[in-house]
Amino acid sequence: MTALTILMILTAYLLGSISSAVLICKLWGLPDPRKEGSGNPGATNVYRVGGKIPALLTLWFDVLKGMVPVWGSYFLGIEPFFLGLIAVAACLGHIFPLYFHFRGGKAVATALGAMFPVAWEMALLLIATWLVVFKISKVSSLAALVTVCLAPFYAYWIKPQYTVPVIMISLLILWRHQSNIVRLTSGQEKGFKRRQ
Repeated sequence: MTALTILMILTAYLLGSISSAVLICKLWGLPDPRKEGSGNPGATNVYRVGGKIPALLTLWFDVLKGMVPVWGSYFLGIEPFFLGLIAVAACLGHIFPLYFHFRGGKAVATALGAMFPVAWEMALLLIATWLVVFKISKVSSLAALVTVCLAPFYAYWIKPQYTVPVIMISLLILWRHQSNIVRLTSGQEKGFKRRQ
């Protein structure tokens, strides 16, 4: 592993550590998303506590946190396996943000952003999968879980050299959704709606 690769892994983690949800909620004068709604600092919960515009901005910046370091590394000629590690580092930053007491989100949007530079076809398939499952179920966590479970198969089909890193990201996101999985299996997971 070269010094450049190590630098990009560190950069990805530090960029991923910027909590878009918390910062945007502060700018909009909204409650801290870690203390309201589901308690998850992500776009879905920001929508619950603040509506469409803050949620869309959160989604956009969370996607960029994954996209920018991977895209930069891709153009710097870093090998596919290490691009995957850089993507994992961005997701770890989102989940365990250095600047926010290591209390982060679930990294779904950041993982999606990380996949765009190296496999845009796979990223589009993932978006389509999430949208279809969400439209049917109205449960964001279920849509995310189905999507990340299918992601390694999409990777193997479209860009097999990224299969191992995609499996790593998928396992990381599944681990972060443990409480959602418990609620889904017990029938207690709530559908998606904005708080009144």
